[in-house]
Amino acid sequence: MAMLHETWKTRTPIKKVEVINTDAKKFTVSDMLTVGKQYDVINETEEYYQIIDNSGLVGGYYKTYFKEV
Repeated sequence: MAMLHETWKTRTPIKKVEVINTDAKKFTVSDMLTVGKQYDVINETEEYYQIIDNSGLVGGYYKTYFKEV
């Protein structure tokens, strides 16, 4: 049986979010997220969205960077 993260790229997105800022205190996210761009949410936790980011891979980001579309 495949692990959940191994199937994320082939899963149906659960919603769309739009980046509203890339003002990260600790990490640089502006290379992976584009303000104003919409991304498909593959998985969601209480604090994070897992999306397919600008690298083409699934990454986890704080929800504070996004608004729901």
